[in-house]
Amino acid sequence: MTQGGKKKKRAVNRSIMLAKKIIIKDGGTPQGIGSPSVYHAVIVIFLEFFAWGLLTAPTLVVLHETFPKHTFLMNGLIQGVKGLLSFLSAPLIGALSDVWGRKSFLLLTVFFTCAPIPLMKISPWWYFAVISVSGVFAVTFSVVFAYVADITQEHERSMAYGLVSATFAASLVTSPAIGAYLGRVYGDSLVVVLATAIALLDICFILVAVPESLPEKMRPASWGAPISWEQADPFASLKKVGQDSIVLLICITVFLSYLPEAGQYSSFFLYLRQIMGFSSESVAAFIAVLGILSIIAQTIVLSLLMRSIGNKNTILLGLGFQILQLAWYGFGSEPWMMWAAGAVAAMSSITFPAVSALVSRTADADQQGVVQGMITGIRGLCNGLGPALYGFIFYIFHVELNELPMPETASGGSTDTQYHLQQNSIIPGPPFLFGACSVLLALLVALFIPEHTNLTVRAGSWKKHCGGHGHPHSPQAPGEAKEPLLQDTNV
Repeated sequence: MTQGGKKKKRAVNRSIMLAKKIIIKDGGTPQGIGSPSVYHAVIVIFLEFFAWGLLTAPTLVVLHETFPKHTFLMNGLIQGVKGLLSFLSAPLIGALSDVWGRKSFLLLTVFFTCAPIPLMKISPWWYFAVISVSGVFAVTFSVVFAYVADITQEHERSMAYGLVSATFAASLVTSPAIGAYLGRVYGDSLVVVLATAIALLDICFILVAVPESLPEKMRPASWGAPISWEQADPFASLKKVGQDSIVLLICITVFLSYLPEAGQYSSFFLYLRQIMGFSSESVAAFIAVLGILSIIAQTIVLSLLMRSIGNKNTILLGLGFQILQLAWYGFGSEPWMMWAAGAVAAMSSITFPAVSALVSRTADADQQGVVQGMITGIRGLCNGLGPALYGFIFYIFHVELNELPMPETASGGSTDTQYHLQQNSIIPGPPFLFGACSVLLALLVALFIPEHTNLTVRAGSWKKHCGGHGHPHSPQAPGEAKEPLLQDTNV
């Protein structure tokens, strides 16, 4: 090798070493593939929720086998405890991730969220107990959104959040059907093993491939540095609800409309499986169809409605669809009614994006994080209260089964009518009818929300609280509070 070639090689080596020093100084880590990117976050989200989606059908069966007499009540309590713990812990974990970095908390949240999966076949009682307790760490979306905020500019962030949201939806559209098929052909044990393997793959991916996104200069010098407890207060956003009458109306509307929606998410697939006699494949197909229709409704249809009838009228229309959907679920006694109501449910999904858009358009630039944070806090509270409320109403009206459904026919229904819906009941699904009444109240409240106004809520030190869900040095751009932030639950 010539002298010039050796000098050139040494220069290249020095450049590489200098680049590594710069990366480490700026918060990078030698452990990871490439520089931090949105695609790292997307893969983490996809693998976690794909693993849980595979277990949709097995979970419904194990739930009824474990709690045969009070299936809906126990389901509501399990999901309610998990939701409340997530609501209480999300700001604290976000605040700690601002101090210690995102990668360690991505690893922590994914590990504990997926920890119950192998217990399904080992001990169902421990499986459901660990699911409840895992709510403390079931906030992967909060950490992922903070990861994305670290590595994107404000004008890029909404598109990046949309990519994460679409990945979440795609994982839940595809995985339940795959899990149901594998369970029918090879048995549920294989599905549990596969879900466990995918969860382990996600953990290994975080350990090996995900680089740290939080720059070193943004972190305190010591790991023992104190955090702001106001930032970790889950009720910080709720305390400001009554400071503006318009904000109060919006928050009441969100609470009354999302409370039944959160309860419905927690119990509806169990209701289809155990009461309406749907097969595992039918439940998976229902999830896929509803997911695809909801994506269409929240993109194409929502855009058309916002341009044609305005923001407020879109909210009112979405609430109207939700009332129709819940009433249909409440009085429906045949499987085809559930499918028809599912199409209406997809249209009702436009409500929350329309509410977020209304807040984004009417609030001042420095008020966006405050008001969006209030709405996020309300929805987090509903994620805990809704499932418990639905389970309690099911229990009061004795909507239970004493046995598992008989073998299913090709049409997806049960071969024995005693396992079909309680035909003598005037109201087959009481919680859904209660939900319809709650959304009707939300519709009446929403009528008083003005189309154009300026929201003025005192932000003060609350902006520190926003750091739990985003980077403290990256103010939240309008409309960035996305729905999946509070959907860290299993199907």
